[in-house]
Amino acid sequence: MIVIGLTGSIGMGKSTTATMFRRLGVPLHDSDAAVHATMRRGGEAVAAIASAFPDVVRDGAVDRAALGARVFGDAAALRRLESIVHPMVGARTRRFLSLSRRHRRSIVVLDVPLLLEGNSHRLCDLVAVVSAPGFIQRQRVLARPGMTDGRLASILAKQMPDAEKRRRADRVIPTGLGRAFTMRSVKRLVAGLRRDPAYGKRIACGKSCSIRRRRAWTPRQGTGS
Repeated sequence: MIVIGLTGSIGMGKSTTATMFRRLGVPLHDSDAAVHATMRRGGEAVAAIASAFPDVVRDGAVDRAALGARVFGDAAALRRLESIVHPMVGARTRRFLSLSRRHRRSIVVLDVPLLLEGNSHRLCDLVAVVSAPGFIQRQRVLARPGMTDGRLASILAKQMPDAEKRRRADRVIPTGLGRAFTMRSVKRLVAGLRRDPAYGKRIACGKSCSIRRRRAWTPRQGTGS
């Protein structure tokens, strides 16, 4: 089974690209959706979050907007939240991979926003990074409700720069030239892997693979995030 790690900075079109993989019949694990599932009523993170941040749990579920406001700009609070949620999401990811292997899936995708910033890339055979020009990224993000220049700057400060992600990628999927162009890129990747599993090994044997596994990345400090 070939595990593709799908990632990209905010506003780069990762969610749209993930949908394209699904349309091609590739099983996909969405880490953001997994996070949200742990915080719903009955979710495994609710009790621990209620203990750490009592004011953000209402009617048995985590109010994600209130939680976001609570940890935004508070590095210690964010680390505490991550220490609760990340192991639970990791367990869900491992269950997805185990089930996919049991069903003899040939290709699966792990959709992880901070794939290269954390350790999730170690689960992957190759990394695909979605990317678009900076001005398109900015237009997309600032069109979102409640987004401001300052909030965007804080988010980007926590993420590996797009240029570095592209350098470490095994495959870059462009998303700034229209959805049809992006879909063709995704189709080529999936078709190549289905036709010849060794295709993925050839993609991942270049310098980016060794760079990705050798070097750690540290976010810029003093950003308030």
